[in-house]
Amino acid sequence: MFDTITFLKWLHIISSTVLFGTGLGTAFHGLASNMRGDLRAIVAGNKNVVLADWIFTAPAVIIQPATGVALMLEEGWPFDTHWILASVALYIFVGACWLPVVWLQMQMARIAEDCLTTGALLPPQYKRYFWWWFALGWPAFIAMLVIFWLMVAKPDF
Repeated sequence: MFDTITFLKWLHIISSTVLFGTGLGTAFHGLASNMRGDLRAIVAGNKNVVLADWIFTAPAVIIQPATGVALMLEEGWPFDTHWILASVALYIFVGACWLPVVWLQMQMARIAEDCLTTGALLPPQYKRYFWWWFALGWPAFIAMLVIFWLMVAKPDF
């Protein structure tokens, strides 16, 4: 029923879907909870965003390159194929955006939790972290769309 290539393609597609979908979902959830201005919602939203990244995004981040390399080897694609090199470069770029986002999310969650516990208002630092978090999501989102296009079109440029 499943041969190796079909299984690898399926796993690669599923993990890319999880990676992209979780990114969209956490972006929406984090943005919506922060825009409400309700500290309890912000705390809950931040906790869920961080948790989703550990449960869904982190495994997908590992599975993507593993299945990508396995597919290259199984299908005989050379490592220097242009669309593959472009995909890898964009994937590294996405990771360079995601790693600070994870750190920012954890800091935002901690700050919001502290403010809820002490009754303090969110400090300006929180708002700076939030806007950096928001800003870093856009180039990563666009890069993921380009990676999807490269995987489907496999352009020879």
